[in-house]
Amino acid sequence: MKNVPFLNLKDYNKRYEDDIQASLNRVISSGWYLLGDEKKSFELEFSDFIGVDYTIGVGSGLDALKIILKAYQVMGHCKDGDEVIVPANTFIASILAITDSDLKPVLVEPDEKTYNIDPDLIKENITPRTKAIMIVHLYGQNAYSKKIKKLCDKYNLKLIEDAAQAHGARFKGRRIGSLGDAAAFSFYPGKNLGAMGDAGAICTDNQELAECCRMLGNYGAASKYRYKHKGFNSRMDELQAGVLRVKLQGLEDDNQRRREVSNFYLENISNEKIELPGQQNATTVLKDESHVWHLFVVRVKNRDQFINHLQEHGVEASIHYPIAPNEQAGYPKLQNLSLPITERLHREVVSLPMSPVLKREDLQQVVQAVESY
Repeated sequence: MKNVPFLNLKDYNKRYEDDIQASLNRVISSGWYLLGDEKKSFELEFSDFIGVDYTIGVGSGLDALKIILKAYQVMGHCKDGDEVIVPANTFIASILAITDSDLKPVLVEPDEKTYNIDPDLIKENITPRTKAIMIVHLYGQNAYSKKIKKLCDKYNLKLIEDAAQAHGARFKGRRIGSLGDAAAFSFYPGKNLGAMGDAGAICTDNQELAECCRMLGNYGAASKYRYKHKGFNSRMDELQAGVLRVKLQGLEDDNQRRREVSNFYLENISNEKIELPGQQNATTVLKDESHVWHLFVVRVKNRDQFINHLQEHGVEASIHYPIAPNEQAGYPKLQNLSLPITERLHREVVSLPMSPVLKREDLQQVVQAVESY
């Protein structure tokens, strides 16, 4: 029996092998490995792709979020102890960025159909200490809405996009990452746009914010050896920038292939024990640009049993994520929160294989395994 991996990064990157090798050779022969032309070129190209004025390449998606929040503190928009509203079912990095900035995360339950923050629950969590709403485009699906934007305008809140999983997605023609005041991207190798190591980026139209973020990511330096702020060492290196420049050219095609994979799953999985993604159906998914299907997430009651069944049929699944943030040992102060939707989702979610390089026979094997459960 053939094994269907959750994500075959070797085959995923092999399609770009010659161009990536050329970019690596170009960087190596240049003798310049940080803060050089590759990073500058990627920043310009990514800004053009997203539709923003500024991109700042940093070390990771987590760093991007931390630097954005630190910049807002430096600029006087918030101070230690202020609150940031964030979805309760996000990856831990969203919350780490808030707490590392000495801010307080206010966890809000998601909409069970989209897995994104429920806009109808945000207003009741806004207090005089609230300074920002951080939306997370989870699994590659747009989380932005006009309702959230109106709340930000009404209460003078910054809207921060955690776009780590949504490279290329759109909201009514505009790219994710251009909708809020600032956005953070991760280029972890398994992302829709992935580097060959850690890397991230900040996107914004605000010149003051961009300049502040660029300084903060480079030790806080306004110029060499002159440190205007207490900053970080977080800079996208030239090798990763070169790789990302190559792969950015294929991102749109890769995202469309992910929609085709999702369409196949939605058309062919009918097992009543498996709950498919809530707001999606096979008749619209191919044309829906609001979702780039970083992950294809289903829900099942007896998750361990289901995953074991898939493994017995040669299919590797994953879990994003098995433990809710408010149940993590590192956050004891969050453990008294009652978040039943979040906790239920974290007990039930399972990610099926998802990649632009999955072949039809791979998809058929996945469907057969799911259907036989």
